[in-house]
Amino acid sequence: MKERSFILLKQHGKTALGYTTGSCAAAAAGAAAEMLATGNTVHYVSLHTPKGIPLFLEIEHVTRGADYVSCAVQKDGGADSDVTDGLYIYATVRRSTEGLIRIDGGEGVGRVTLPGLDQPVGNAAINHVPREMIAAAVSAHCKSADVVISIPGGAELAAQTFNPKLGIVGGISVLGTSGIVEPMSEQALLDTIGIELHVRRLQDFPVLLMAPGNYGREFVMKHYGLPMDDCVACSNFVAESIECAAGEGFSRLLFIGHIGKLVKVAGGVRNTHSRYGDRRMEILSGIARDCCSPACSARLEQELASCVSTDEAVRVLQDAGAARQVLDEMTRRICRNMQAWAGGMQLAVIVFSNVHGVLGQSDNALPFVQELRAFCAQRKED
Repeated sequence: MKERSFILLKQHGKTALGYTTGSCAAAAAGAAAEMLATGNTVHYVSLHTPKGIPLFLEIEHVTRGADYVSCAVQKDGGADSDVTDGLYIYATVRRSTEGLIRIDGGEGVGRVTLPGLDQPVGNAAINHVPREMIAAAVSAHCKSADVVISIPGGAELAAQTFNPKLGIVGGISVLGTSGIVEPMSEQALLDTIGIELHVRRLQDFPVLLMAPGNYGREFVMKHYGLPMDDCVACSNFVAESIECAAGEGFSRLLFIGHIGKLVKVAGGVRNTHSRYGDRRMEILSGIARDCCSPACSARLEQELASCVSTDEAVRVLQDAGAARQVLDEMTRRICRNMQAWAGGMQLAVIVFSNVHGVLGQSDNALPFVQELRAFCAQRKED
């Protein structure tokens, strides 16, 4: 039946599309409600998504009881497959006499424990658009029902998602604003970063901890004893994430990053993805020209041009006796550019290498670390 659903999607010229966990939940719930109301067996169901693209999905794993029907739809993420691809999203619809449609999460669906997300604390992590889709699908057949959405295996897969960092425990989320999965866009990634920043703000962190990715988060844990999960990973979106943090109202930010990313920031690069250019060695060579004698900088420019990694570049600087002045100036330029993006937010920076350790840090970096460490320790005790 997957082929039929994709025939409908291909009519819109987007063969890479899939359908969300929210669409699966709504389709399964609608089918279960129809079977409960009519006694018939439903093999396929049509669903009109908020995106305007119709789906025609197979209904599987039907079970019946005296007052309920349960069934499932298999998730297909299209070209943007993630950990939910191939999972079965189950809906159990049970008769009720309370005059309303209640929606909750069962096995494998996470539960919200922190404020600032789409659903209030205590609710199942079924976002509002999927809830509206589920309610509409069920109300077409039942005016009063209890609906439980379950995702077997969701609890185990949740560790591979952002959910633990966002305070969603026990499973994955039922998501989707359009009902359709499109290949992940930069805006979608920025939206995810924005959600995490909002959650951290509501937790009253005195200092926001940010790093581009796992290298920075692991360095934070190993060298400063700060929890990795408290560090917001901004990927390559350095400038936009800093601007977003300022917009959330943070007053202080500690940014810890690998030289391979942050040397680009020293050159004014807002997004550090390689598709916007490398320039790492050119930027280091330019700093060397400003900091070192003409003879030294000429030699460094030649040697840096042949380096394939920033760790190798640091070794070249050390061998030339120029590491301290070049790296200090690099750190100052990183701070200056980040501060321009941060506006009035106070900003501290630590630059490191996995091979060479800390390469540079602003004067206020260690006080920020100490304050953040004390806050995390107190929060753990509470």
